[in-house]
Amino acid sequence: MAIPPDPDAALMLRAKDGDIRAFEQLVEKYKQPIVSLMFRMLHDLSEAEDLAQTVFVRVYQSASRYEVSAKFSTWIFTIARHVCLNEIRRRSRHPAQSIQSSLPDGDEPATRQFEDQKTFTPPQAILHKELEAKIQQALDQLPEKQRLAVLLCRQDDLSYEEIARVLGLSLSATKSLIHRARETLKLRLKPYLQTGAWEDEPAETIPLKRCL
Repeated sequence: MAIPPDPDAALMLRAKDGDIRAFEQLVEKYKQPIVSLMFRMLHDLSEAEDLAQTVFVRVYQSASRYEVSAKFSTWIFTIARHVCLNEIRRRSRHPAQSIQSSLPDGDEPATRQFEDQKTFTPPQAILHKELEAKIQQALDQLPEKQRLAVLLCRQDDLSYEEIARVLGLSLSATKSLIHRARETLKLRLKPYLQTGAWEDEPAETIPLKRCL
């Protein structure tokens, strides 16, 4: 098979042939995005890291059967979706066994470890941190599939067509899902962005970066 244009798929084909370093490069590239996705869905950093490890174990176990049928990012996020939703279903069956992240007093959830690396002045940093918290709060109120779709939108490597493949939906259904999620987020966030209040009020559309 000729080497595909997707460099990550090429790495996976090398891993399929036993190149451990190629597999390690894929882990290095995708660990943070997958942990971030898991954390924002489950709010448990330790669990997110464990589930990301499960994703990479499944990738490694599937190496011998790997064939290039889509971008590697689409394939690995599809695996991550299955792992994440299986854990959510497990939690719904056994809610008492769900363990929340342990954080020092006064600390904030560890989303900051997975945010875009930008430089802010101290006042900007405070506002950015607060906005991220409000965005996450609004995300948490979305239905499960809408929340996952929005979080996948934050992955720069994934087009809408690829997000549709990850979700197992048609392109039109995926766009509709994301549109509904965006509108809900805009309605939820507009009072805060305008006044600093955190209320449920009807609102007009506001611009947010891509899906957020």
